[in-house]
Amino acid sequence: MSKAPVDYLLQLADNAVVLGQRNAEWCGHGPILEEDIALANVSLDLIGQARLLYQLAAARIGGDATEDKLAYFRDPAEFRNYTLVELPNHGALVGYAAADMDYATTIVRNFLYSALMALQWEALANSADEELAAIAAKSLKETRYHLHHAADWVVRFGDGTEESHRRAQAALDHLYRYTEEFWTPSATEDAAVAAGVAVDVRSLRAGWDALLAETLADATLVRPEVRGYVPEGKHGLHSEHLSYLLGEMQSLARAHPGATW
Repeated sequence: MSKAPVDYLLQLADNAVVLGQRNAEWCGHGPILEEDIALANVSLDLIGQARLLYQLAAARIGGDATEDKLAYFRDPAEFRNYTLVELPNHGALVGYAAADMDYATTIVRNFLYSALMALQWEALANSADEELAAIAAKSLKETRYHLHHAADWVVRFGDGTEESHRRAQAALDHLYRYTEEFWTPSATEDAAVAAGVAVDVRSLRAGWDALLAETLADATLVRPEVRGYVPEGKHGLHSEHLSYLLGEMQSLARAHPGATW
């Protein structure tokens, strides 16, 4: 059986666990009870996807590797997630400013990411790596729901009130530039494609563009132009926000290493 490179599995897992952690910040703080529950479920789905991928990676690394060590005992520079998923749940700020969480930012980010992953999981469900293909098939069902949920709210916000439209457009203007990282494959991604176990992400761009065009048209939102900016989270070069996110996520496991619950 063909096997995906461990670094490729970790990249997929890191994206899922980091975005799962970001969405989980809404637990108990959702704008309405139904959305509080919805975002919690999305978070659980993403963390579940990450667990399956970390488990598979740990099995292939061997030795004393475990899913918990891969999630809780790697430092920020070892993570390979997109910069997009680690950003806070609010728009851009000057260094000394503070802001409450903004639901439009969370929704637009989920839309941009799940539109990609719905296509990527669909392709990976046919991977020559049978274990990765099984994870992809399960994740695809969940991600299609995530995409439906986020797209529905993008339209509600964009085609809603003047205030909701303004905030949705501001979120899109802030986040869209980070999606350029999707389309610049890393050496790890190239190796997985060469091994016949992954899809060249660049081949998904036309489908992703079509998904965005349809939803943004319904939402009366304008897609921003992006020129020259490509984040490098997948190469381990992250924003300052990831260290804070991991500090919170990993604190209990690092305070009690080896503990069982």
